[in-house]
Amino acid sequence: MAFWVAFLVALALNIVSYLLMPKPKAAKPEAAKDMDNPTAEAGRPMPVPFGTNTIKGLNVVWFGEKSLRSYSVKS
Repeated sequence: MAFWVAFLVALALNIVSYLLMPKPKAAKPEAAKDMDNPTAEAGRPMPVPFGTNTIKGLNVVWFGEKSLRSYSVKS
């Protein structure tokens, strides 16, 4: 009997936590256009960040496509 009570309490807490979790915000399609083109230059210093930093103008060899894909997910 105690097992079922603990199980139902755990299930109820999981449902409440799922309903209270923050919902993700939709990505803006313009975000892919705002990115800078990558550069690769010999002798350019490489920054070494400590902590949480935003570094602009990295020395990058390949970046990939500048596109944003949207997926619809049933929730």
